[in-house]
Amino acid sequence: MEDPNDSFAEEIAAVKEDLENNDTAAAAAKIREYLDKQNNVPLNIAITGESGAGKSTFINAFRGLSDDDEGAAPTGVTECTMVVKEYPHPNYPNVTFWDLPGIGTTKFPADKYLKLVEFEKFDFFIIISDTRFRENDVKLAQEIQKMEKKFYFVRSKIDNDIRAERRKRDFSQERTLSKMRENCIGGLQEQGIKSPQVFLVSSFELHLYDFSLLHETLEIDLPAQQRDALLRAMPNINLEIINKKKKAFQSKIKYWATLSAAAAGAPVPGLSICMDLSMMVNVAIDYVVGFGLNKPSLQKLSATSGVPYTELLNVLKSPLAAAKITPELLLKLLSQLTSTVALMALEEGSRLIPLIGIPLAAGLSFTTTYRALKYFLTELADDAQRVFKRALGLNTSV
Repeated sequence: MEDPNDSFAEEIAAVKEDLENNDTAAAAAKIREYLDKQNNVPLNIAITGESGAGKSTFINAFRGLSDDDEGAAPTGVTECTMVVKEYPHPNYPNVTFWDLPGIGTTKFPADKYLKLVEFEKFDFFIIISDTRFRENDVKLAQEIQKMEKKFYFVRSKIDNDIRAERRKRDFSQERTLSKMRENCIGGLQEQGIKSPQVFLVSSFELHLYDFSLLHETLEIDLPAQQRDALLRAMPNINLEIINKKKKAFQSKIKYWATLSAAAAGAPVPGLSICMDLSMMVNVAIDYVVGFGLNKPSLQKLSATSGVPYTELLNVLKSPLAAAKITPELLLKLLSQLTSTVALMALEEGSRLIPLIGIPLAAGLSFTTTYRALKYFLTELADDAQRVFKRALGLNTSV
């Protein structure tokens, strides 16, 4: 897999050459092409297992949807998935979850399963069971292994098991989870799976149990670009995920700032500021959606957590959160940052300087955009942490 950092270095070298030749349009086009590629890396996740194991509910939870939301995978007590069905992530359609029919059904016998579901298009498989993993699960894992694909076992509906065990006088959640994990691993080893990776998950409480460990494992196993695609699609299950998203967004700021510098290289007064505002609107929207701070995401969080929507709004500090983001709103926020306003004015004025004016404007535009986006990102990341803590009833100080 190509190293994204090497790719970016090559792109920047080409951009610098275009800028030196005063070809700002070509420079901007190269940067946009690179960013588009980075943001649209395909990731195809196959969810499979025997019928009734909770595959569809798991897909819905991963996509931030309830089972009764529009576009959710249908769920039920009987086998709902009779065909291979794709479910793109609602915010990141390059990440697609594939709800596969239960292995061992009449239409999809175990020995022909992988061929029938066209296994080659999937990046990895998650095999789900709500009890113990059975013979068909093991057969599927062995076939996937032969095809040199990654697979992971997920023991679902853990919340039901924990509730049942709580009735016992000597109940210990840690001991119960450890025993369940050992039983799953031991059963799979007895059936010939070496070093099986088993994760205990509740689709209704992703912040509990092993879902975060599953994500950490996928981070290690996936190539860098697909790792970023997965992170963007991840629900905010813990503060670490929010911090990782912040770092991922921050790593792209230099790209947007370089794009701003390319626009500033055009000898047209006011053009850079107009393009910067338009670009920053899109980036800010991406931040808000990525952190789950848009209105629909906050309303869903309110419904699932039981915390009133107004209480979630009360912990927000950034004017961008839960708002309609427009160039006018960003300009108003930027006007409150004295250093940024000064840089924007200096950028426009520098264009009048012979010979060095345009290069100077480009450098100032880079700095202005970088500072502004970093400010927006920091404010929104802090809001995401406060909202997460409030939803769990924790202290909302960051």
